[in-house]
Amino acid sequence: MRTKTGVRAAAYLFTLIILVYVIVFMATPYVVYQPGGANEVAPMIKVENEDKSESGTFMMTTVSASYANVALLIYSALNPNAEIDKKSKRLGNQTEEEYAATQVYYMSSSQSNAVEAAYNAARIPYEDKTEYLFVFSVPGETGTKQLQPGDKIISVAGQHVTDTEALSKLLSARKIGDQVEVVLNRSGKDMTEKITLVPIQDKGKTEPRPGLGVVIGAMQKVEPSEKGRGVSFTDTDVGGPSAGLMFTMEIYNRLTPGDLTKGYMVAGTGTIDPDGKVGAIGGVQFKIVAADRKGAEIFFVPAANYDTAKAKADKIGSQMKLVKVTSLKDALDYMNKLPVKS
Repeated sequence: MRTKTGVRAAAYLFTLIILVYVIVFMATPYVVYQPGGANEVAPMIKVENEDKSESGTFMMTTVSASYANVALLIYSALNPNAEIDKKSKRLGNQTEEEYAATQVYYMSSSQSNAVEAAYNAARIPYEDKTEYLFVFSVPGETGTKQLQPGDKIISVAGQHVTDTEALSKLLSARKIGDQVEVVLNRSGKDMTEKITLVPIQDKGKTEPRPGLGVVIGAMQKVEPSEKGRGVSFTDTDVGGPSAGLMFTMEIYNRLTPGDLTKGYMVAGTGTIDPDGKVGAIGGVQFKIVAADRKGAEIFFVPAANYDTAKAKADKIGSQMKLVKVTSLKDALDYMNKLPVKS
């Protein structure tokens, strides 16, 4: 009798372990999108000789994306503010590491564009400089495995290279199979690798050229022509380009006299280009919820996303004022016309 009881208990325990594994630990091919945060951008930005008067706040909004286990899928199916999608649709033909690196690049580009747009609006002269090369991906068979997506290339063969043309010219003096010393930064740590050059076949060319075997892009830095007007960013711990407009609003406010916030809690989203054009983004329905939960009073939304944003705001009964914008000027004009909040 005890033997049967012991066997039954073991079977129950085994079944429980399997259930826990399936529900909690087993990966699924899905990703769950939910409202993220509405985060004040001021702590993310440093501006030299800034105007510090700011009684309100500018906030960027984010979308939470989680690779789902079974438990999260069940929860999300019952959550009206969550959406389930295929992981493959999110990643495309990228690995998770390559996707993450691409989002970092987009965020960095967004920050550079935001600085340029703010300088242009504030009429501060500046110049663009390439700062370093950034690794997006390492192709399968031919890729150099010593490099990883997200690596910053500091120097190659003892030379500091900051753009792809300079790198190509430097390596053209060498042969396929030669080794070059590459100094890189990975997750904040400098390291040195000896990398064997591999054949790179350019479109329209008959002969391959020597290369590192990775897909790279140049990271830009925007510098003011006059001293004491520099702008820099701290680690924002988010990816993608959609915070561009709100970064620009904050930078412009601190570069110019007066308080553009006028005491309001202002959230928003939208890409930005150096000329101040605001572009569409994804996941605006989640960002509306995030901003509403934070108590935002105003939400700047790209014109292309307005209908989706309005539908979600109405559905959740939000009291936020949605402001449709196509440019930085639209957003600045709206804030300038507002009365100071009493």
